[in-house]
Amino acid sequence: MAKSRNFGIYVLLAIAVFAAYAPVLHFDFVTYDDPDYVTANPRVQAGLSAAGIAWAFGAGYAGNWFPLTWLSHMLDVSLFGLDAGWHHFTNLWLHALSTLLWFAVLQRLTGARWRSALVAFLFGLHPLHVESVAWVAERKDVLSGLFWPLTLWAYAAYTARPGVWRYTATLALFCLGLMAKPMIVTLPLVLLLLDRWPLRRGTKLLEKLPFFAGSLAISILTFLVHRDIGAAATLTLIPLATRLENALISYCAYVLQMLWPANLAVFYPYPQGSLAIPAALAGIAIALVTAFTIRAFPRRPYLAAGWLWYVITLLPVIGLVQVGAQARADRYTYIPMIGLAIALVWGAAEALDRRPRIRMSAAIAVCAACLALTWQQVQYWRDSVALYRHAIAVTDENYVAHYNLAAVLETRGDLAEAAAELRETVRIRPRFAPAHSELGQVLGKLGLPGEALPALQQAKSLQPDLTDIDLRLGAVLGSLGRADQAADAFAEAVRLQPGNGDAHYNYGISLAQQGKLHDAAREFRATVQLRPSDVEARFNLGIAAASLGRTDEAVAQFREALRLRPQFPEAQQELGRLIQVK
Repeated sequence: MAKSRNFGIYVLLAIAVFAAYAPVLHFDFVTYDDPDYVTANPRVQAGLSAAGIAWAFGAGYAGNWFPLTWLSHMLDVSLFGLDAGWHHFTNLWLHALSTLLWFAVLQRLTGARWRSALVAFLFGLHPLHVESVAWVAERKDVLSGLFWPLTLWAYAAYTARPGVWRYTATLALFCLGLMAKPMIVTLPLVLLLLDRWPLRRGTKLLEKLPFFAGSLAISILTFLVHRDIGAAATLTLIPLATRLENALISYCAYVLQMLWPANLAVFYPYPQGSLAIPAALAGIAIALVTAFTIRAFPRRPYLAAGWLWYVITLLPVIGLVQVGAQARADRYTYIPMIGLAIALVWGAAEALDRRPRIRMSAAIAVCAACLALTWQQVQYWRDSVALYRHAIAVTDENYVAHYNLAAVLETRGDLAEAAAELRETVRIRPRFAPAHSELGQVLGKLGLPGEALPALQQAKSLQPDLTDIDLRLGAVLGSLGRADQAADAFAEAVRLQPGNGDAHYNYGISLAQQGKLHDAAREFRATVQLRPSDVEARFNLGIAAASLGRTDEAVAQFREALRLRPQFPEAQQELGRLIQVK
């Protein structure tokens, strides 16, 4: 009977998870991080290979060292190409498998079937977890999340029958989890919690030392990678006091979002203004809850175990070491929410112990609500526009959502709407140089160079080395008839980006327009060296060379241009003229 009940629970959990997340199979990639991880990552797009494996284990790309995650993306590309639906499917089945494993692990640890089933259901179908599942770039969440219950299952087996092989298996699974996402570094502390409840085996610190060593090593490596790429915000940008205030507020915000998952967004802007009072209130609340659960440990140990699980597992991403500009993120609750769910489910079950009908009705109502809300939250991930518009609708002053939406609209050709989103972005964040630069770019495309120039100049003043800013300035200045200033801008672009073919080509055009053909030819040569198949650069190099009397060079360039583009009448005409003269 017990096995049949468990089988029924497994089936119900699997059906519910796949039903709620089935729409993702028809979703596209989004423009937020997916390009870095898959769609614009040449290493991943090459598929799984020996070279790719070496890169995955050697690289600190995208601010983290997680080789297993990279390998999973490469394998998806090898199997499915860039079919987004299959990449989403991998996230989905990993999440579904984790959901089933959480039920198995919690039941094994506690012996409480229905409570474990409800916690697993909350893990599998809470709206806060949609971000981790429906976002291809968050493969690292669902992959590392799988190694949590796997490691705990092995640990439960080890504690039941201690032995070298079981211990080694536990440590190996933990290390694999570290290679999927470093957030699993807190697992050794969770093992200590589980030793107290539900395993009741006392404090076994010595056997955890290899686990702590692994956590320390990956923490140092991750910090160094973040520092090297500039992903970790400096104390100048976000002072430590502000980080601490936001961390306290975030601890409480996540609890509220678990209880009332409304207005969830892909990005929550870092709060502006003084946070002292709300942070103080949050700190008091956290201290009171912590004290209460610890005091209640002899009678209700699950409260302290669950609450401390939540507090501890959030530590790596609570913002004391700030990575990115977000105040908090739904994806950060993927594992921490297990602790809250344990405390709430066990507590509610005990409180309603003598009211089984109410207990059952409440559990069904919670599950139904989570299923419906998760299905609804999934819909916002159908494409980039829907994702960013929803974030704008449910948050205030969300400059990242406005900026990302503008980029998508610009790509689609909706330039006027893109300009409006960028104007809103710079209103919210006046010192956000990339937004000023993009606004200038869009205004230039709209045929408004007079409005584009101030935006680009503002971007240049805020961030002089901003990518492509000098190229854009040169183009706008040229359209305004300021040839000398345009040439200066393109020259600066070449200086800052000597490997940028566009910079050399545009500088060459500008020099040619000023009659400086010798210098123009130099820039066109640099362009074709960087981009041998650039037909326009070869044609213009041929024109400049012919004007300078370098007939052989000109003929060679025109012939190569025609080889690359046989239907190029201008090149054919110039080549014919030179051959006749020659």
